[in-house]
Amino acid sequence: MSGDSRLAADELLAAPDALTAPVLAYLEQLRVERGYAANTLAGYRRDLARLIGFTRTLAIAEWSVLTPEQLQRFIAGEHRRGLVPTSVQRLLSSCRGFFLHLVREGVLCATPAAGLRAPRARRKLPEVLDVDEITRLLDFPALTPEDIRDKAMLELFYSSGLRLAELCGLCWRDLNLEEGLVRVQGKGGKVRDVPVGRMACQALETLRAASGASPDWPVFKGRNGQAIERSTVQSRIRVIAQRQGIDKRVYPHLLRHSSASHLLESSQNLRGVQEFLGHADIATTQIYTHLDFQHLAKVYDAAHPRARRKR
Repeated sequence: MSGDSRLAADELLAAPDALTAPVLAYLEQLRVERGYAANTLAGYRRDLARLIGFTRTLAIAEWSVLTPEQLQRFIAGEHRRGLVPTSVQRLLSSCRGFFLHLVREGVLCATPAAGLRAPRARRKLPEVLDVDEITRLLDFPALTPEDIRDKAMLELFYSSGLRLAELCGLCWRDLNLEEGLVRVQGKGGKVRDVPVGRMACQALETLRAASGASPDWPVFKGRNGQAIERSTVQSRIRVIAQRQGIDKRVYPHLLRHSSASHLLESSQNLRGVQEFLGHADIATTQIYTHLDFQHLAKVYDAAHPRARRKR
């Protein structure tokens, strides 16, 4: 979220009235009761501030007056102004959640978002590193304290398919290296136990021996001794990828995608990969079946006698 859009949202939500008060109450519920991450809340805040701005142009003073036709006009207008389909989908999702909240609270009898559809977005397949690229990325000597930390960090990312926020929030008590498990708190505060591979366990044992490991200490520390910042993790991964000669943009979620894709390719167990990643909906995990099929198609084109093209 840019500084300008954040400022605009803050200005629109600053004056308490019949429009802003329910929005602020809803955002607080998402934060406290559902444990939404700060970045997710910022997206909801921005989307609902846009909605408030639109309703004020219509001189609407309370939510019960907003009609489905007006809400449809708002969504269509944002799309016409250049909001990409995926962002329009998220905007409509934010509105749906808010209006359902108002129905549950008895403010509305029915949601004006019922039946509204966002433009269909072409689903982009996630990028992945192949096994050789992963091996090259992780195969570097850990000679300095920073390298020891970074090697453990990258090994754990790939081994356990963690999200960036999950990795940054880890304390030593969350790790059971003897059993090869890590307990992480994912989206919505959901807790899951994830396997940790042998190489990641070895790298983490080296880190623990080098840095000490009180149970309440963060596993990965920044320069101030506190839990490492997300931006630091992203920066370190970029630096290591360049140093190791990886000719791709490498970022934390790319390691998660690669881990999931390689696991599915080897196991063909979609439900297991869903649990491994902590996806609430298996439809989210199914994106990796498309990647797996894409890989199969390339192998087929290259190897099948009836598929090979003549040179």
